[in-house]
Formats: sequence, C-alpha cells, structure tokens
Amino acid sequence: MSRLKLAKACLLAGLALVPAAGIALESDRQQPLLVNADASDGTLGDGKAVLRGNVEIRQGTLLVKADQAEVEKAEGKVREVVLSGKPVLLQQEIENEGLVTATANNISYQVATGIVTLTGSADVDHPQYQISGEVLVYDMNLQHFQGSGGDNNGRIRIQLEPEVISTIEKKPSPPDPGSTAPKPPENGENATERSGNASN
Repeated sequence: MSRLKLAKACLLAGLALVPAAGIALESDRQQPLLVNADASDGTLGDGKAVLRGNVEIRQGTLLVKADQAEVEKAEGKVREVVLSGKPVLLQQEIENEGLVTATANNISYQVATGIVTLTGSADVDHPQYQISGEVLVYDMNLQHFQGSGGDNNGRIRIQLEPEVISTIEKKPSPPDPGSTAPKPPENGENATERSGNASN
C-alpha cells in the first residue's frame, strides 16, 4: 500500500481533529468556477485539461492559486481539480469568523462533494487554530479537518489559542517616602483645628 493510500486509510479510520464552529458560505459551491492561467492544453469538453502558469481558480469566496492544474469534466460538469505548486494556496471565507488559508504541495478538490485533500507539507491557518501535517482532508461543507503525519515523528501539529482569565487584582501602590502630602489628623484633631494651632 502506498504512503498516500495508507494516510487516507488512517483518515477514514477516524483521525478527526478540530471541527470549526463556523461553516463556509453556503453559496460558494453553487457558484461557477472562474479559471485563469497562462496556457491550456486539453479539451474544454468532457475529459481532462491541463492549465499551466499562474493558475487562479475562484468559486464564490474560494480562491486557489497554483503553478499547474488538471481539470476533469464529466457530463459537462467539473468533477475534480488537481493542483500542484510550490506551494498551492487555498483561501475561503468562513461565515461569521473570517478567512481560512491553506497551503500544500498538491491539492485535490472534489467539486461535487466539496472535499479538498492537501498533501505534502500541508499547513492550515484557521481563525481558531493552526494545523499542519503531511496529509490534511478539508470538508468545505463543515469546515472540518482530518489529517495524518506532520512533524519528524509522523504526527500532526496543532496550535490552539487558550482563553486566559486574570485572577490577580491590582493592589494600590505604597506612598512615596519623599512625598510632601500633609499627615492625617491625630487624636480626633481635624484639619481646621490643626491649621489654626499652627497660625497661633
């Protein structure tokens, strides 16, 4: 079994990591794919076409930039887009949260299901966390990541931001010994009486 197949098998076994609270904009996957590239080789009908040079794909708030993309169409619809680059960049708005940014050497986008597979030095910067690994699978419908293999020990690296509540109360600072402030009254003497005695 190849390394990639083994990694995907691990994913399917349930290496669920960090589900996000927000969801992608629902309208994104209903939008047409707008593609720009320096050159194209292949068919624009059913089959595969290869796009090369400054490839840019937009679909709603989804933006993907790559050096090369292979687009597969079936029955007049885009089925899958496989992108490669150094690295491939993917960005998408998350409803009520902000922008998620992902990079990897290769990205496969299953258009019908909304499943994106990032392989090779995959790294994701989410508004709520950061995650990196050799293989990350991203469900655009749920903003949910699964992954395997990351650091030198073959593990995934996740960074989460903690919530910190301060329990230390600020104490008043002690008086400055060199201060010229008047001393407090002594033995019930009020400030007026002390002032009068001083003038007599």
